[in-house]
Amino acid sequence: MTPPNPLLDFSDLPHFQAIEARHVEPAVDTLLAAARATIERAAADTAAPTWRTLVEPIADVLDPLDRAWAVVGHLHAVTDTPELRAAYRASQPKVVAFHAELAQDPRLFARYRALRDGPAYPMLDAAQRKLVDNELRDFRLGGAELGADEQARFKAVQEELAALATRFQENLLDATNAWAYRVTDANELAGIPTDIVAAAREAAQRDGDDGWKLTLHMPCYRPVMQYADNRALRRRLHEAYATRASDLGAKPEWDNTALIRRILALRHEAALLLGYANYAEVSLVPKMANDPAEVEAFLRDLARRAQPFARRDFAELTTFAHDRLGLSVLEPWDVAYAAEKLKLDRYAYSEQEVRQYFPEERVLAGLFAVVETIYGLAIAESKAETWHPTVRVFTIRDRSGARVGEFYLDLYARPGKRGGAWMHDAITRRRSDRGLQDPVAYLVCNLSAPVGDKPATFTHDEITTIFHEFGHGLHHLLTRVDVAGVSGIRGVEWDAVELPSQFMENFCWEWSVVESMSRHVGTGALLPRALFDRMLAAKNYHSGLATVRQLEMALFDMLLHAQAAPPDTPQWRSPQTILAAVRSEVAVVPFAAYDRLAQSFAHVFAGGYAAGYYSYKWAEVLAADAFSLFEEEGLVSPTIGARFLDELLSRGGSRPALESFVAFRGRPPQLDALLRHNGMVTPA
Repeated sequence: MTPPNPLLDFSDLPHFQAIEARHVEPAVDTLLAAARATIERAAADTAAPTWRTLVEPIADVLDPLDRAWAVVGHLHAVTDTPELRAAYRASQPKVVAFHAELAQDPRLFARYRALRDGPAYPMLDAAQRKLVDNELRDFRLGGAELGADEQARFKAVQEELAALATRFQENLLDATNAWAYRVTDANELAGIPTDIVAAAREAAQRDGDDGWKLTLHMPCYRPVMQYADNRALRRRLHEAYATRASDLGAKPEWDNTALIRRILALRHEAALLLGYANYAEVSLVPKMANDPAEVEAFLRDLARRAQPFARRDFAELTTFAHDRLGLSVLEPWDVAYAAEKLKLDRYAYSEQEVRQYFPEERVLAGLFAVVETIYGLAIAESKAETWHPTVRVFTIRDRSGARVGEFYLDLYARPGKRGGAWMHDAITRRRSDRGLQDPVAYLVCNLSAPVGDKPATFTHDEITTIFHEFGHGLHHLLTRVDVAGVSGIRGVEWDAVELPSQFMENFCWEWSVVESMSRHVGTGALLPRALFDRMLAAKNYHSGLATVRQLEMALFDMLLHAQAAPPDTPQWRSPQTILAAVRSEVAVVPFAAYDRLAQSFAHVFAGGYAAGYYSYKWAEVLAADAFSLFEEEGLVSPTIGARFLDELLSRGGSRPALESFVAFRGRPPQLDALLRHNGMVTPA
């Protein structure tokens, strides 16, 4: 007897150990057929639409499809294999086509409008009304108001864009995984921390080689750039990293240049079909910002404030590199190295020294303690199937012991796993006739794994990344909204979705929290207060440079997508042309001629941040201002925590983000806290 398809079992958490690539297409086909049948019945209904006759049946049939496809997409990101990649590519066009058809169905559009204008609408609660409003907006953005020929073209554009985004990410992953530099002379590794050298030795041994294997994965690449005394080695890795998936990369078939041009052309065409002047206008419809001009003004205003600090930072770094390191010209591959040396000279500590105080278990215990105290929760490890032996699963419960949700934690970098850090929703909270469905999240990082019998230890920057992603997870898991489309992170304006994550980062700079997370991996000693004070003094070290770097990427993204001219016209400005102009306007640090930022800018070309990368800085204003209330009223105050939970985290997308912020803070957001947190305040 043929065993059941594990992707079609929704009785509990996903059966990761049973899922194989061969299960993907049959499961997707089955779920799509069921969804189409239900939607056909809802669309053909001639009775006056109500929540129970229109919205609930569609939600009931879309939920299993979303859950199954979330599993497939997640596995594609964290355990990429040729078989899974092929299965994903085979099913993705079907899923995209289905959603495009759904968004364009004139019968459904008419029924949602009838619900919005009918007597049942005022009887709905706030979350239900918000969902209906969002659906009508998304019908318009999906092309529901277009003619038949335009709808067909719009659907084809969406399908091709989805395939191109997948190809972009796969090219970047393949280019990153394929590059390696094998070192045979230990002297070439001078200055690199022993932990990193040991990991490089293990990597070479896994390949059956002697010596050391250096890669472009962040746990290796970053410390090499920071600590390697060998300037030629730094340049070798820098050039390889900066040219990944580009015309200067290893293989032409991994070059994302043509993909970018095609993606931009299709996005522009989609915008014109919908009646907008450019893709940036389309992107901003469901966001807090009103138009591209407002975003550009915001970014340029912040750049004007940050540039004096960035210029000061770089001038100091250049002088130090010349006088102390003998570098007459500070090249791009020298910047991280010189910055680390200057920080050590000025503050008498290094990230590698600090990381010895932060083994994984202590960091997680400290993080959980903060969350448990503020929100009245309990977090405990639980048992469930996972996609890799190092992945862990945790359950969150409230004060009464009731389960709130669960999350998977996948911390370490490894081959076949996409770079970066992210949170994805696995299961969304919703209430149906079957009861309440608890939310589940995937929390993914790419940090240094344990080496030998030594536990994983994290730099302070890596700890900040964990806190950041956990903030996203809390936003998804602590929702109290029972309507799936506006529950958790769903329905939240994209330029506000980073608020909870960036808010959590602030706790990484509070002594009580940092001390609780520390325990020296060798001696068991707590982090000395004197060392923390030096860390705190260095908190805003080069914050000006970091800020303008973010603004450079955000302004590049917005200007690229706000062009009125499409590609293949004389007026169109290529990504490299716009990037050069933005760097001339905003950047302070020089860039190598071979630098190809766009070709690896997955956030924008494959990750949902197109004309939205500004969201990080936009939301950082909200996050800093929100945290300032904790600073005023009590760092781990359960009272303020309950207010933050009630007015922000639990609301999901059930009301506008600005309303939620004002309800929590008591006033509109202000820029002052962000500038203060970044040390960009000129003394009076």
